[in-house]
Amino acid sequence: MPNIKSAAKRMRQNEKRRLRNRWFRGRARTFNKKALKAMEAGDVEAAHTYVHQAIKALDKAAEKGILHKNNVARRKSRLMKRLHALEAQAAQDESA
Repeated sequence: MPNIKSAAKRMRQNEKRRLRNRWFRGRARTFNKKALKAMEAGDVEAAHTYVHQAIKALDKAAEKGILHKNNVARRKSRLMKRLHALEAQAAQDESA
């Protein structure tokens, strides 16, 4: 435990921020997992919905400085790439 008042305050602030950051990171991670699971199942509609929710959550985290903007851009890019591949495959299956 800190002996100095300012150090005690800093610890309280850090804990508050850690919990808030954890919430935003967890939310982004959850939607990401749901999107990937829907893609694996081949459910285009659900995947589309979850990808957009994941993108929204990632953008919020980047906006608040919890995740770096380039990290968020990379994650969004990978999600969209997989979504487009799934949509293309679904369209190809329908036409065949």
